[in-house]
Amino acid sequence: MTFSFSLVMVWLDLAGVFFFAVSGSLLAARKQFDIVGSLLLASVVSLGGGVIRDIIINAGPPAAFTNPAYLAPPLLATVLVYFLFSSVQRFTSLLVLFDAGGLALFCITGSLKALAAGMHPVAAVLLGVTTAVGGGLLRDITANEVPQLFDPKDIYALPAFAGAALTVALSVTGVFTAVTASAVAAVVFAFRVTAWRRHWYVPLAVRGWHRLGLDAAESGPKD
Repeated sequence: MTFSFSLVMVWLDLAGVFFFAVSGSLLAARKQFDIVGSLLLASVVSLGGGVIRDIIINAGPPAAFTNPAYLAPPLLATVLVYFLFSSVQRFTSLLVLFDAGGLALFCITGSLKALAAGMHPVAAVLLGVTTAVGGGLLRDITANEVPQLFDPKDIYALPAFAGAALTVALSVTGVFTAVTASAVAAVVFAFRVTAWRRHWYVPLAVRGWHRLGLDAAESGPKD
């Protein structure tokens, strides 16, 4: 049972790594980085959140440095984007879609690993969110972009909070299964993408402030 659970966790982690890695390589292509820069940005976004998580829970050397399998997704993502980006570059929403996929998976794996390490449920939720948003934050800072986490015209952390909270609640009550995990991932993914497409946002830090550049006539996702 333990082995099976550990194996599932690894595969979920690797899937999240791949989704985030593709988002990093897509951003690198858009910023006209070379292929080495693409690989490095893919690695930063896909492995950064997991490294932060493993350091916080004191799990020893982060999995990204002890399991060679974690190095394959960034390499694969870099190669795929190198050969395919010229034919899909007009579909810039791909970056958001892959980022949402990584966000959905990492908020689950981060929360589960925190619980397995004996952390309090509330702390597990926070670590799940940190795992999910950490890589994207590092990616945007490295690429000299406004971090999506702090973009006042976007919602990024709330879907991760929802996914982490649902994961912890399901796990604590003993009803966390492959089916419920898939449902949580789908909810987080749909929440993130819908928020982006419909320009949902939360109130600013001070009531009465206005969002610069947010035109009332603006409609549809930015491409």
